[in-house]
Amino acid sequence: MQKMLFILNPCAGTRRANRLLPEILALFNSAGYEVAAYVTSGIGDGIRITERRAADFDVVVCAGGDGTLNEIITGMLRCGAKKPIGYIPCGSTNDFAASLKIPSNIMQAAQAILDGTPTPYDVGKFGERYFSYVASFGAFTKASYSTPQNIKNALGHLAYVLEGIQEIPQIRKIHARFESDGNIIEDDFLFGAISNSTSVGGVLTLNPKLVDLQDGKFELLLVRMPRDMAELAECIAALREQKYTCGAITFQSFSNLTIYSDSSMPWTLDGEKEQGHDCIQVENLQHAVSLIL
Repeated sequence: MQKMLFILNPCAGTRRANRLLPEILALFNSAGYEVAAYVTSGIGDGIRITERRAADFDVVVCAGGDGTLNEIITGMLRCGAKKPIGYIPCGSTNDFAASLKIPSNIMQAAQAILDGTPTPYDVGKFGERYFSYVASFGAFTKASYSTPQNIKNALGHLAYVLEGIQEIPQIRKIHARFESDGNIIEDDFLFGAISNSTSVGGVLTLNPKLVDLQDGKFELLLVRMPRDMAELAECIAALREQKYTCGAITFQSFSNLTIYSDSSMPWTLDGEKEQGHDCIQVENLQHAVSLIL
């Protein structure tokens, strides 16, 4: 009988997974898994549980939001266990799950783990931290970690939109320099994202034809601070149409990147806050983990 480590974030989303926990465990038991279930009680618990216990199991499954998955992946990389990871998305936005085409229905997502196959997936290393699908800065990124959890649970994507609207009067240009393979980009930016996903923040969607989650590369999307309202409108239209030829937009792929910016500028990694850095190294760890898809 195979052994499964199951980790639940009880505060994720509308907390529906809590009510379905008996059904989820019964499903895995009936499929022949001996399940050890853990419930997190705070930030970092998923990392600690995975780091300490993953090596003793055949598979690790988490139920929570994108931040919960980030913790499980971080714990796995820290302990070097290399066990297949199953993901039951039940957060407020589930951006990453949308890219992976994981069912939004909790029981269907659980069944998909039983029917799926371990698939290699790239992970980002941002200094000493890891990210599953996005590291971003600038306009509206603050909303992902500053919006109260109860508001996220009640409003989902709308919560991020509403919080983002409140940020508009505070938007400032951000000067940054990006270096990769001899290519240098330096300017004042409105927004930037390093991603391995087609959905970013539940609002911005990248062209799936240009995103490969296994190719050892990330997509770098930068939006320069518009010179006027006309250029801002042009940027918005280009992003909506998934066309990145607008003069204020930079879109390219890379494996390794060095970023120079103001240390007071915060980042967001998979929806969680990361302090700013004067200089930060970003690396794509190709096929670092296996996700059951």
